[in-house]
Amino acid sequence: ARMNIQGEDGMERAAAAFVESLQPHPSGATIVTLSGELGAGKTTFARGVLRRFGVEGSVTSPTFVIMKIYEPPRGPWRRIVHMDAYRLKGKHHLEILGWNEMSTDPKTLILMEWPEMVEEAVPENALKIVMHHSDGDTREMVIKGGPTITT
Repeated sequence: ARMNIQGEDGMERAAAAFVESLQPHPSGATIVTLSGELGAGKTTFARGVLRRFGVEGSVTSPTFVIMKIYEPPRGPWRRIVHMDAYRLKGKHHLEILGWNEMSTDPKTLILMEWPEMVEEAVPENALKIVMHHSDGDTREMVIKGGPTITT
């Protein structure tokens, strides 16, 4: 599915619509990868997902801490992990962070920015979202392998 999205509000709404129809994976974490250049909307999308499940407060890119773990007040997941893999060097770095335990827990939703950095660790069943600047405030978003959104 390919769509054009206007502004930050539009991106947050698209994210909320996307997770609305998402079901927890039965045998492991539900993993959503977010790819796109700086400023393409990856963190804004993650914020929209977190808001949808009742997470309040500031949601910023976890670039320097690598990951932030939220316990959403509602929704099917016990925890939502917002991760930025930009500074990771391969699968080994992810494993140090507890990836094996995290990625096998059906009660966990993982939102991963910059998945290209740890590509070999991302399972086949991950839902892949790719974002690009179109022009001005518009972003183009392509979803591979997940629910189709109508906004």
